[in-house]
Amino acid sequence: MMMMMMMMMMMMVMIMTNTTTTTMMMMIVMVMMMVLVVVVAMKSVKIHEMKIQRRGECGKEQGNHGEDVKELYYYLDSLPSHAYMAGLYKYPHKAYPYDHIVSENKYRTKQDPEYELLDTGVFDDSNYWDIKAEFCKKTPEDILVQYTISNRGKDKSRIHVLPTLWFRNMWSWGQQCDAHLDEKPILKETKPGVIEAEHMTLGSYTWNLGPDQNGTPPEVLFTENETNYKRIYHSDGNSTYVKDAFHTYLLFGEKDAVSPVKEGTKCAAHYILEIPGGEEFVIKVRLQEQSVIIPGEDEFSTPNFDAVFAERKKETDEFYDGVIVCKDPQEYLVTRQAYAGLLWSKQFYHYVIQEWLSGDQGQPAPPAAHSKVRNSEWRHLFNKDIISMPDKWEYPWYASWDLAFHMIPFASIDLEFCKQQMLLFLREWYMHPNGQIPAYEFAFSDVNPPVHAYAVLKIYKASGDCYENRDQVFLAKCFQKLALNFTWWVNRKDPDGLNIFQGGFLGLDNIGVFDRSKPLPTGGKLAQADGTAWMAFFCELMVEFSLILSARDKVYEDMASKFFEHFVYIMDAINYGVAQLWDEEDGFYYDSIIDDDGTHTLLKIRSMVGMVGLRL
Repeated sequence: MMMMMMMMMMMMVMIMTNTTTTTMMMMIVMVMMMVLVVVVAMKSVKIHEMKIQRRGECGKEQGNHGEDVKELYYYLDSLPSHAYMAGLYKYPHKAYPYDHIVSENKYRTKQDPEYELLDTGVFDDSNYWDIKAEFCKKTPEDILVQYTISNRGKDKSRIHVLPTLWFRNMWSWGQQCDAHLDEKPILKETKPGVIEAEHMTLGSYTWNLGPDQNGTPPEVLFTENETNYKRIYHSDGNSTYVKDAFHTYLLFGEKDAVSPVKEGTKCAAHYILEIPGGEEFVIKVRLQEQSVIIPGEDEFSTPNFDAVFAERKKETDEFYDGVIVCKDPQEYLVTRQAYAGLLWSKQFYHYVIQEWLSGDQGQPAPPAAHSKVRNSEWRHLFNKDIISMPDKWEYPWYASWDLAFHMIPFASIDLEFCKQQMLLFLREWYMHPNGQIPAYEFAFSDVNPPVHAYAVLKIYKASGDCYENRDQVFLAKCFQKLALNFTWWVNRKDPDGLNIFQGGFLGLDNIGVFDRSKPLPTGGKLAQADGTAWMAFFCELMVEFSLILSARDKVYEDMASKFFEHFVYIMDAINYGVAQLWDEEDGFYYDSIIDDDGTHTLLKIRSMVGMVGLRL
């Protein structure tokens, strides 16, 4: 049976026009790592912008907050199997005041409060839409989706809703790409409200569209999921119809932007809804692998659609009733939505460094210096997995130490996924041959705190109530690779063999008086209190692993004494060594600058840097 994974994300980017706005909510169906994408887009007739992904602020030029998405969206619910998911997006009747938000925040200082979307008044008088998207699976190959469009305002208003289906473009990447498709897939309308999808790897699917307010199937628009070369590269491309055709069609009225032959690799059902104030309308769509379709069955009847949703919701309630200990209604809801946020933030991540550095066959060639840019020393890295992400907007890629912390609460709802994630980052197509764990996409060689071992220990203990019932094989597999990572730290981040460690910002990127990942402007070296304390903690964990594993194999006893000895060396160095990171008078740890002549200067700034060592 095919393995399917459902996810949904909000996508918003502003394109100024003088007519409308579109917002998208996405559910990605991953089948054997090939992707079909289902989206719903909303367009209000009163608004002069078009939105295709979330928008926010990034960097000091745009505001007094580092990065922040300026949207109102909520992950409401999800099962670990994603057999049921629910999300909510709030969409104002008025235009989004993005320019106003940016300009207002730009002139605010760090002492001023951040200017938020609600501060603009765009949601005053409850003039907005609630767009609730729900997904459930009858089987892994039968996915039901319903969008509840609720007008929270007082007056009747019109909204355009466009559920959209497309194939991920893997036919344009060239034969050298690991995921290249020799045969282009196709979507075509076989009868009103029915779209057939053919893919050489996924097989055959049918996308059924529920009726509109008039009880009739919606109009379906078609185009190709191809880059708009004229817009991006100012040159002619390989396709007359391009991926942003629906935007051109809806915003500018260019009818020839969409394909007249009712087929392509991307299509959208165009619902035009008139909803009175305080009322709602439900759009239903269904994606099915053709082998599970029962001939003559009404896909949207109450027994075949509503009853499936009711059953999945009941299963979700039962699951969390058994997981969440606190039964206070508010705390229960907060906890359940927190788990939903973790589950919704899983994402298919596909990044093959060697292919990225070389460029795609048949596409514009990358610059000559591209082969020596960031991550070029990670040519072995081959990522093609579903991974827990820190955030879908600010960080739509993994960060290894964030992921480690994610897995600790995740272990309460999906222990096997946690084990898989921990082992994945220790495998040879992730971990560098020198033993370093990749940090994050924009700089895999950056150094994250060594907390992978801590997450491994918590997951191991969650795997059973006592030693005999816990997953010893998982722990042993992780131990072997963590020993390599420990050695990398010792060889690379303690260059002088003083048991005092460096590492850069180590996740504390917003508190330093200077960038700890760069050479010191004064010369000398920086002895880091937190980096050294993290390594002492790493030693403690490896000692505990060794003792646990020695109960089944005496070989690990010597490893316990090895890591304990290293712990003693580090504790001696951090308290009494040449760097003297401990200040007896203040009772606190500080970073220290070690000059070339061996003298040292404590950086007496009280922050999280010094607090890490206090737990030892």
